[in-house]
Amino acid sequence: MHTRVFFLELLAFLPVFTATAEFDLVTSMAIDVDGAPNAYGPPGKPTLDVELNAHRGAKASGEIVGYLTKDDGRTPVLQTPSDPFPGYYISTTAFQDKSNSKPRDPHRYVDASKINYVVLGKFASQNHVKLGDFVAVYSRKTRKSVFGIVGDSGNSSGGEGSLALLQALGYAFKDAKSGGVGTKEIVVRYFPGSNPGHNFFRTQAQLDHEAESLGLSKGFDAAR
Repeated sequence: MHTRVFFLELLAFLPVFTATAEFDLVTSMAIDVDGAPNAYGPPGKPTLDVELNAHRGAKASGEIVGYLTKDDGRTPVLQTPSDPFPGYYISTTAFQDKSNSKPRDPHRYVDASKINYVVLGKFASQNHVKLGDFVAVYSRKTRKSVFGIVGDSGNSSGGEGSLALLQALGYAFKDAKSGGVGTKEIVVRYFPGSNPGHNFFRTQAQLDHEAESLGLSKGFDAAR
């Protein structure tokens, strides 16, 4: 009996992982195509976004943050014949596959054309959300909800999501050149601490399966 009591008391002091309480952000949403292998490329090639948007502040003089460059900070690193889009630039995301040590491999980054993701904003960061954490996202207009992850950074408002995300929510966007959702009709539900192992997902099906296995919900009150 005394041994059992001692054991239970000991357990009380052992570190136990628990995710921080979920919370919502209601926002408009710009389209992010970073990480897609055809996001940016040389003039004349069909891309998902204009090259100017790969620069900080969308200014030609701004630092290039949307794709890899050589040491001069301006010359793009091109995909090779064995990559998904040979000759295109290698677009990057803040969340990366930690098991892939090759920066020039396009597969190291979250593909915005295939994976639902949102950008890590200031509000989420202040509430302990990390890159790779799960989210559930809902559109008040289309009444659709989906799972996703926090896959990129660079927009302090948090009002930016991948092309795949907005398409999954029922919007007919084909690229990032059309702007995005201009009204605050998107609800992002964050699950802080939900991906402590920084698991990387190659397909949306894998992501959905993992979210469901964790017991996360993408259910939203239709009246909200």
